[in-house]
Amino acid sequence: MTTIVGPPAGVRSELPVPRTIDPGKHRSDRIFHGTATTVGVFVLCVTSAIGLFLGYQAIPTLHHYGVHFFTEVNWEPELNRIGIAAVLLGTVEVALVAMVVSFPFALTMALFISEYAPRRLKSWLVSAIDLMAAVPSIIYGLWGYFLLTPRAILVARWLSQYLGFIPIFHVSTDPNAPVWQESRYVGSVFIAGLTVSMMAIPLGCAVMRAVFDQTPLGEKEAAMALGATKFGVIRTVVLPFSKGGIIGGTMLALGRALGETAAVLVVISVAYQLSPRILESGTQTTSALIAGNFGDATKSQLSALLAAGFILFLITLVVNSGAAMIIRRSRSGTGTDL
Repeated sequence: MTTIVGPPAGVRSELPVPRTIDPGKHRSDRIFHGTATTVGVFVLCVTSAIGLFLGYQAIPTLHHYGVHFFTEVNWEPELNRIGIAAVLLGTVEVALVAMVVSFPFALTMALFISEYAPRRLKSWLVSAIDLMAAVPSIIYGLWGYFLLTPRAILVARWLSQYLGFIPIFHVSTDPNAPVWQESRYVGSVFIAGLTVSMMAIPLGCAVMRAVFDQTPLGEKEAAMALGATKFGVIRTVVLPFSKGGIIGGTMLALGRALGETAAVLVVISVAYQLSPRILESGTQTTSALIAGNFGDATKSQLSALLAAGFILFLITLVVNSGAAMIIRRSRSGTGTDL
């Protein structure tokens, strides 16, 4: 039997008392922390207020039309026929074309800037990408209308000639006719997508480049020490590490493409139709619908436009939130152990 012997009589047992750790934040740190928190809360409140406002304004339209608001193709307020089925399809088609074109350019440019460009050239390229993102969308729209459209219709005709058996590349005209109808190719989803892609490239490239620069140097040097080439390092180290950032940057660019207004409004030929033919003239997007009809809208029509805006707001919010979650949960970023 074991006997536990305490301290001798008259001797006081003193246990260590945990000390309170003082964070020791300076006044400037506290001011910055409070300011950053206030700005973050303000942005969240503004976003919530926008969503609540659009949702409240959309109630009369959704109550009046119900499910038909999402299934009706035509937008004819004078005949009490209002729906966003064709508009939503046009929005998705333009955004997808923009992403198909912009993704390889953004990824290639980001890899070149991060891994291949000399230091002096890198700073210039980064500034050029940032400048592209700062150009107003109306400038891209004018560029797409006057410079891109005459050349894009030739590409669209070539695609229709050789890939017309695929439904998305089919155009209801003879592309081999001696006098071919150029008007059938103007203002299409294809041209609008090309225009929007020029605005999606800078955003996607900026996010991808930032993630590529965070690749652990030790892993890259280890791969090179094992005999990997520059491309091998990119394929086995940089791209796997940055997978979440690539997906997140692409989704952020997709959010920009979904909500583009001015450039699309300048380029497209307005038509309300459910058609998968991206080369054929005529389409409509949600943002262009709101911008084009807002000025002459009556009270009921304004509610319908705001309902369409509420749907676009939800789609964009889901896309951007998904991108943020992917970036946060991926290996890419500040959580990397060097």
